[in-house]
Amino acid sequence: MPGGAATAQRKRFLAFDLGAESGRAVLGLLEGDRLRLEEVHRFPNGPVRVLDSLHWDVLRLFSEMKRALRMCIQQFGPDLASIGLDTWGVDFALLDRDDRLIGNPYHYRDPRTDGMMEEAFRRVPREEIFQRTGIQFMQLNTLYQLLAMALSNSAELESAHRLLMMPDLFNFWLTGQKVCELTEATTTQFYDPRAGDWAHLLLKQLSLPTHILGEIVEPGTILGPLVPSVAEEAGSEQVPVIAPACHDTGSAVAAVPFESASQEGCYISSGTWSLMGVEVAEPIISPQSLEYNFTNEGGVCSTFRLLKNIMGLWLVQECRRVWARQGESYSYDELSQMAEQAAPFVALVNPDDPAFLHPADMPAEIRAFCARTGQPVPEDKGAMIRCVLESLALTYRSTLEKLETMLGRRLEVIHIVGGGARNRLLCQFTADATQQPVLAGPVEATAIGNVLMQALALGEFASLQEARAVVRGSFEMARYEPGHPAPWDAAYERFCGLATPTG
Repeated sequence: MPGGAATAQRKRFLAFDLGAESGRAVLGLLEGDRLRLEEVHRFPNGPVRVLDSLHWDVLRLFSEMKRALRMCIQQFGPDLASIGLDTWGVDFALLDRDDRLIGNPYHYRDPRTDGMMEEAFRRVPREEIFQRTGIQFMQLNTLYQLLAMALSNSAELESAHRLLMMPDLFNFWLTGQKVCELTEATTTQFYDPRAGDWAHLLLKQLSLPTHILGEIVEPGTILGPLVPSVAEEAGSEQVPVIAPACHDTGSAVAAVPFESASQEGCYISSGTWSLMGVEVAEPIISPQSLEYNFTNEGGVCSTFRLLKNIMGLWLVQECRRVWARQGESYSYDELSQMAEQAAPFVALVNPDDPAFLHPADMPAEIRAFCARTGQPVPEDKGAMIRCVLESLALTYRSTLEKLETMLGRRLEVIHIVGGGARNRLLCQFTADATQQPVLAGPVEATAIGNVLMQALALGEFASLQEARAVVRGSFEMARYEPGHPAPWDAAYERFCGLATPTG
């Protein structure tokens, strides 16, 4: 039984978790060595197209957060221990000299970053950017978003006095504190993990402003109480706001139920993106990690997350959206059942192919990829979803092999957390493809990790290991054992010919 939690009184922590598809407020009720979650409010999220640009509707999101806080107070009472929030990475807001928002923040799938990596490499060699930052090359990274603004002589960038990442913006509106939380800052590709500060020289080499960057704080920092206007509107007391791991993957990884400090397994935080990696004490910035295009993002409790960003269930989500627009609505469970009944290994795709980043019609792009690579085109919806899920599992196998090569050791188990842990077919495919046991769960890892970091900040646990013991004791997990390897080995040979590096 965790010592820190065993004597704790029942405490309530409110976690705001904003993802690419939806946002929600979740109440974490911690009593001794057990944690229970109650969903307070869920609301949609997604890009808003304005002419040719994609934006986030941040004012509506903030309004929904305040509404959720009010609902929480009304339903559960005012005695909240703290509030914490997490969001996706890389996107940011700009404030003017009066701390007013300059325009609606752009969505990371906005096409303005097309060609920006190549432009950056003309100015600073790719190898040098990686040596400075240790971050995976993806055109959606903050670095290339800023470069796109600079090259277009953006009036917004010229008038900016402060850059805040998405959770930092909401934390500022909640508390009045303008700081950048570490796990989120590392997603920019202009944070230097060796120096522990922004990569000022890199930004200067790219002629990008550095005066807009603020103080970086560690996950678990108590930012301060709610500003009076928010507390009054919600009918709340001035509850402390804590920066957990403000990057949602950072929070999800905090909740991975590793059983020992040696961390002999890896994780997949599975949702719109699949983030697959391990926890390490120091960033691994080497020619090998550059070749494999891995990333070193900040973690909790003085760790780093050596991982690979994989396109993930975005392909399934977009297929589902297109079919719904055509009048055929399916639940994710229905799509998985259709995939289970489809023939295996008919066609495979590279989930990270650039064609899948912001397609107008995902099913059409998948069919085009299969035709372009000389494969049978999936003939029905079940075949298409099976193609995606098998391809994801084979991507995980490739990623696992690279992780083990970089670490020089075998990883004995794969933890799948997040929404993808519900997908039984994908979990079994992952076990089969990698020939490793898979432990799936908890599904609500991001909200759980958010709550755990709030509790750690307030002294409810003595260590991250104690907090993870609470996860193991509070939430069910499913175990998947690997099946016959031969068909997966044959499919993997085909897959390796498709999954050429894109970074």
